[in-house]
Amino acid sequence: MSGVWVFKNGVVRLENPASSKNHKALLYIPSKEVITSYSSLEGKLLSLGWERYYEDPALLQFHKRNSLNIISIPKDFSSFNSMHMYDIVIKNREAFKVIDVINQDN
Repeated sequence: MSGVWVFKNGVVRLENPASSKNHKALLYIPSKEVITSYSSLEGKLLSLGWERYYEDPALLQFHKRNSLNIISIPKDFSSFNSMHMYDIVIKNREAFKVIDVINQDN
């Protein structure tokens, strides 16, 4: 657990000042491209030997032949989160990594 313990008005709480400024992104290592859409992600996965799997209409799914691995991600890209990113990274360690992206809005 990272952050700073703050004592204020008789209450102690853990604050993480970086959490509101950073978010996670999926990076395709060979081209150093940040994945910003499912069409981009699908192209990368297909080039790595993954195939679309159409079992569940609520999900985008990919599998590799001769493997039990399945990547399942929500159809709505706005619901794509770090849990899904790490699932992709674990199954494609040489091709993807999760990075911290600093928001410039503040």
